[in-house]
Amino acid sequence: MSKVPEKHRVLFIDSTHPLLFEILCDAGLECDYRPEITAGSVKNTIHLYDGIIIRSKFALDREVLANASRLKFIGRVGSGLENIDLEYAKSRNISCFNSPEGHCRATGEHAAGMLLALLNNICKANNEVKSGQWFREVNRGVELHGKTVGIIGYGHTGKSFARCLSGFGATIIAYDKYKTGYTDEYATESEIDDLFCNCDILSINVPLTGETKYLVDNAFLQKFKKDIYLVNIARGKIINTSDLVANLKSGKVRGAALDVLEYEKSSFEELHRTDLPDDYLFLLEHQRVILTPHIAGWTHESNKRLAKVLARKILGYLGLSGREITAGNQEVPQA
Repeated sequence: MSKVPEKHRVLFIDSTHPLLFEILCDAGLECDYRPEITAGSVKNTIHLYDGIIIRSKFALDREVLANASRLKFIGRVGSGLENIDLEYAKSRNISCFNSPEGHCRATGEHAAGMLLALLNNICKANNEVKSGQWFREVNRGVELHGKTVGIIGYGHTGKSFARCLSGFGATIIAYDKYKTGYTDEYATESEIDDLFCNCDILSINVPLTGETKYLVDNAFLQKFKKDIYLVNIARGKIINTSDLVANLKSGKVRGAALDVLEYEKSSFEELHRTDLPDDYLFLLEHQRVILTPHIAGWTHESNKRLAKVLARKILGYLGLSGREITAGNQEVPQA
């Protein structure tokens, strides 16, 4: 008698849209949904699983992955992979999947919204009117039309942002160190020096790596020929906040729209509440700084789409079929 193959076992250690759990179970995987699990329990039980689903709550470092004797894949609900030791995972033949296609549309829209609010003083004016003040001249805005927008990192999110800006009459140029031939109807492939020479607005759309940590510091900002507006919806530690504050004070940075801060906890769910530095307090009080709590891409639609994108990648890797994976009436973007 032939032996019945064991089911692939998958551990969810963070909260996700229930659709991901349902699709994987429907395809025959045995899934344990434990978003309340502790780091110690993950380390002690990971050897029982073929797959693990994460967001950002835990770091899957060498110490944890060393116990993952049967792990075949890690699925990241979202885009950033900085909480996974990718080199060690590769050495253990563990495949890692993320799902930037799932929330790139929402992230691009959020970045565009923050930029328009910044240029037109919308948040400041809203607060003034609600407090009984009616100031028009001091809230005169700046048009996006005719400006040059530079995008660093032209992946799913960078392209989505460019697409959202395509109807405003801006010139959009993009630099991506690891891609070539990516000029399209939304942006023109450029060198980093082109951005330094021409940008009025800079958008950061790169992952956090050893190479990009504090990429945007004083030396970097001083290379721009013009005073610029800065948008960051990527990761907080890509920008050196102290240097950003210094350049806001000098006027080199005319304003900043920040969905992410270097003071976030690793889970991105809250700030480090103790001993927040003066630079953070400066950002809170500056009228030309708009802050949101890491919610770019955090829409009801993207929540489902992230689940569907990741399910498609996992089932494809395992050679399994699942239910129709679409987002409403539109196909989920392909990788």
